[in-house]
Amino acid sequence: MTVRVVLADDQPLIRSGLRVLIADTDDIAVVGEAGTGAETVRVVRATRPDVVVMDIRMPNMDGIEATRQVITASEPPRVLVLTTFDEDEYVYAALRAGASGFLVKDMALEDILAAIRVVAAGDALIAPAVTRRLIAEFAARPEPAPARRRTDGITEREREVLTLVGRGRSNNEISAELYISVATAKAHVARLFTKLDARDRVHLVIIAYEMGLVTPPP
Repeated sequence: MTVRVVLADDQPLIRSGLRVLIADTDDIAVVGEAGTGAETVRVVRATRPDVVVMDIRMPNMDGIEATRQVITASEPPRVLVLTTFDEDEYVYAALRAGASGFLVKDMALEDILAAIRVVAAGDALIAPAVTRRLIAEFAARPEPAPARRRTDGITEREREVLTLVGRGRSNNEISAELYISVATAKAHVARLFTKLDARDRVHLVIIAYEMGLVTPPP
């Protein structure tokens, strides 16, 4: 299946470079481009892509607000934030807005393609440059009441799985640590998505911090 992508960046050269890169792939296609946040919202509504590669700093409406708006669709795209800025506040705002990935523009082009595939498949990705410290700081900004309400009804085993997800463990690693099959680990994660109304794995990490299951590193 071809991943349909919209490129949103106010720099034409960036969009052109990504478009040329994607043109050499068999499984990703650019279906639209935008140079402002407002234009991004219009293009996304018209083309209904699988993934939006979203710049943060754009005129008229920034990428954070554009992200908030595009994910309100009945079948929202996944948003992969691609920016030259990797400060804490941008990570916080992008993830709160609903982004599933956060990359910086100095990453290798192949890594950007891989990230598009990862978020299109329903997972989430944070660039190595955006460290666990940033996720911890983000998660420490409290929304305690909603977090507590969300956790009603999860089992003790699901709580264990959520803790390991919060520590960055993969399904294979969860399987090994809890002595369960990989399929069972995947099933627990899938149920956590449903029970906690989580968008993706990054959102589960955030909830694990909010619940106090994982504590920020010193």
